[in-house]
Amino acid sequence: MASLKELKGRINSVKSTQKITKAKQMVAAAKLRKAQAAAEAARPYAARLAEVMASLAGRVAGQDNAPRLLAGTGSDQRHLLVVANSDKGLAGAFNSNIVRAAIAKARSLEAEGKRVEFYLIGRKGRPVIRRAYPELIAAQFDTTEVREPGFAEATRIADELVAMYEAGRFDVAHLFYSKFKSALAQVPTRQQIIPVPAPTQAAADHSAGAVVEYEPGEEEILEALLPRYLKTQLFGALLENQASEQGASMTAMDNATRNAGDLIGNLTLQYNRSRQAAITTELIEIIAGAEAL
Repeated sequence: MASLKELKGRINSVKSTQKITKAKQMVAAAKLRKAQAAAEAARPYAARLAEVMASLAGRVAGQDNAPRLLAGTGSDQRHLLVVANSDKGLAGAFNSNIVRAAIAKARSLEAEGKRVEFYLIGRKGRPVIRRAYPELIAAQFDTTEVREPGFAEATRIADELVAMYEAGRFDVAHLFYSKFKSALAQVPTRQQIIPVPAPTQAAADHSAGAVVEYEPGEEEILEALLPRYLKTQLFGALLENQASEQGASMTAMDNATRNAGDLIGNLTLQYNRSRQAAITTELIEIIAGAEAL
């Protein structure tokens, strides 16, 4: 049984930890408001750009002169899984959920006879994927040098992916990130980014209802818009990840603070019982000694 000194030390240690988790919870809550506002502000632009892309893609789909980023390579044997994680921990299952979804997709593609490689963004998802697929890491993008990944980082990632695509290193690229719903809900999401997915039937019908003339031409506009569309999708994913990370961190630190409080209560109760038992033992010894006299 632990001594009173040991119990007192454990209580003080847990109280110190509780102060840290409470402070991190407050910091995450403050950052969450900013990250959530940024993610929500980017969604209308991305949605509108997707509508324009659907309208243009619907006009040139199937044509021989369609841009390669839209038409694809004609094959789907080589898949690149772009896994976007954070560089920081203490965020609950935020990073592990994204990695789990990517590994599940990789195994599904391998079962179909496809070839899989990984492009890793952030540090936290690397160890797990390296253990599972040590020879299939195509490239890594380090975000530790920046405080918060932004459009500049999304542009660099998009340029690297396009260069790899034009070099023939993959046929299809999938992006994995966490879509922010609320501080309690972050949904691991997979999205095909290369080649740009063909417009859905609803989007095609919607765009077909309006008479729009493009100048110069659909192919020229797509050549300029496709790289920007890719950058926008990556930038939106990074913003969603930032908001999801802060929400997961806030929830995890809140749970840790509550658990620390429960542990402090249990240790305090154990300390009081041990102290009372020691006092009772001393009283019994004193009384027994007095009666012996």
